[in-house]
Amino acid sequence: MKNILFEPTTSTPAINFRADGRLLMEGRSLPENVLKFYLPLIEWANQLTAQVVKFDINLEYINSASSKKILELLKVLDANNHIKELIVNWHYEHDDEDALENGQIFEDLLRRADFRYHEYTEAA
Repeated sequence: MKNILFEPTTSTPAINFRADGRLLMEGRSLPENVLKFYLPLIEWANQLTAQVVKFDINLEYINSASSKKILELLKVLDANNHIKELIVNWHYEHDDEDALENGQIFEDLLRRADFRYHEYTEAA
């Protein structure tokens, strides 16, 4: 299984998905074609065989179409029988209650994922 590395753009996040179970999504997610961007990630997650997955999600902005695909991605990871432990590190800016709430909604919709919330303050 190959790693997936995508450089960030103004409308898509950086992606660093490693076959050893270390996953990172960081930046902004508002791709013009959400299916084209997220489908390879979802298919990859379905094939992942790592027993422990640590997924860092640090998105400063998520549009509604991306939010649906990120949830789908998380559900695929959550249902993957190879994965014995799924840790989601949900990063959000100090005063961004919407971002925190998004993480909590995702957590409520998953069966096994262990969400850990990390609040940060925007650097000046």
